Amino acid sequence: MTHPAISGARSQWWPAVRLLTAGLILLAITSQLALTLSNAAEATTPWGSHMPTVIGNFFSFFTILSNVAAMVTFSVGATWALRQRRDPSQLEPAWLSTLLVCVSTYMLVTGVVYGLLLRGVELPQGSTVWWSNEILHVVAPLLVLADVLFAPRRRAMPWKTVLVVAVFPVVWAAYTLIRANLITAPSTGNTWWYPYPFLDPRVVGGYGAVSIYIVGIAAAIIGFAALVVWVGHRRACTLQPRTAVA
Repeated sequence: MTHPAISGARSQWWPAVRLLTAGLILLAITSQLALTLSNAAEATTPWGSHMPTVIGNFFSFFTILSNVAAMVTFSVGATWALRQRRDPSQLEPAWLSTLLVCVSTYMLVTGVVYGLLLRGVELPQGSTVWWSNEILHVVAPLLVLADVLFAPRRRAMPWKTVLVVAVFPVVWAAYTLIRANLITAPSTGNTWWYPYPFLDPRVVGGYGAVSIYIVGIAAAIIGFAALVVWVGHRRACTLQPRTAVA
């Protein structure tokens, strides 16, 4: 059990942890984007230098979208906490806690999928800034995990929050599969482009195999969302009086 004095002290400096996380993510994304755009500007093919496609592809990676969402949410969360720093007992509002559950889940899944399926695999975005890649796939997910485990003020959320978490990945998967065959890959000239090899039916052996990967990742997202909500319930038991949750 965390002593109230410790929790109160943590409320004073935890916003700095969130701002540091957001700053690292911003630095990593802008550095990788700058290199990607530079490569596109130097490309000698019409498809390789097509900036709208290059930018669209960059922001079609689940990793990038998850990190952008985490950066924004952590910045908002830190700002809210700084404004409420005189009352460390006040819990974060439900809308902010919902966003935190969502981005925490996405970032944890990003780290696990990268470690299991993508480490060492060259992704179709041109050259990669190695340290940016590590921040987005390893460092930031670990900092988000620390936020789940130790951040003050986080409230216990109802189990139906898991369903809210699942909305974005479903939309992203549908968007990815529909868009994939509508564009030309900048790095290869192929008339299709997938952000990850396990979504490409030409790589994994058809749409049946792609479906298996999608189902597996969906299960992982639901599982991690349930875990984040469960941790919130457990921490609510030790850090504050238990409130009813649906």
